[in-house]
Amino acid sequence: MTLTRAAVLLSLAGLSLQAQAGRAELWGYVDGNGTAHFAPTRVDTRYQPIFSAASPTQRVPGKTDNGSRLLTWLDIAPEVKAVTPYLREAEAQTGVHMELLKAIIAVESGFRSDAVSPRGATGLMQLTLVSAQRYGTSDELRRPSALLEARTNILIGARMLADLIRRFGRIDGALAAWNAGEAPVRRAGGGVPDIDETQAHVHLVLELYWALLQRRMGAQAQQMTLQPVDAP
Repeated sequence: MTLTRAAVLLSLAGLSLQAQAGRAELWGYVDGNGTAHFAPTRVDTRYQPIFSAASPTQRVPGKTDNGSRLLTWLDIAPEVKAVTPYLREAEAQTGVHMELLKAIIAVESGFRSDAVSPRGATGLMQLTLVSAQRYGTSDELRRPSALLEARTNILIGARMLADLIRRFGRIDGALAAWNAGEAPVRRAGGGVPDIDETQAHVHLVLELYWALLQRRMGAQAQQMTLQPVDAP
């Protein structure tokens, strides 16, 4: 189970998540319609901590009801189950863990396939038209609504992430480029630039990715260390 040219080393021994981002938090709740909502801060009283620097024990899935409930939602929610075959397909094609793709989707769109940002980023993985044209095929982009289609959005996004990991040689740098663009990451030497939004975004995705990976690997997954490698 590798992640694109060993850009991430998973060491199996005690919880440690090392990245160039500062501490961040992830809050969320499941509403009455069964839809999960995620945010980097406590938007209102409905939001409960999934990962919180103030409550470190809540960072480990299964230790508290709040975090476990949201993580369970990512396992059983109909909107997540509906795209799971596409996540598996994307992992098989690109080598990017489906848990990492799931974490990005949760943070980017909350699994709303029709999400469109004010900047025009579209769909589950919030892809721009420029990125879609770079990583999508002509067949995939033939339809005007292609990026709103779950399978197309996920496959294109997975290719983009795999390429960023290959070129930057590290997953945190790839996630930073996803959020802030490639130029700031290059200026930061391939790591996470000193941009608050980008640092928070990278850390949220990494935290959620690690929690989901723990659920997949069980007792085997006890430590995650991000280790820079030479890009090919």
